Amino acid sequence: MPRQRTNSDLDQCELAVEEIVAACDGDLRDALRALMLLNERLELRLGQMSEVHPAHQRVC
Repeated sequence: MPRQRTNSDLDQCELAVEEIVAACDGDLRDALRALMLLNERLELRLGQMSEVHPAHQRVC
């Protein structure tokens, strides 16, 4: 069962969003593009790791 988010979790998430947007000079499209590229890199890295450690593959 998923853990319920607390106000602290939400505050940290909001702060992270603000930092990402600020790093992109306030441009939301650039911030979204950066997050999408990061997600793509993370998915690629997870794929590489699952090839090395197949027993740790996620089951959905």
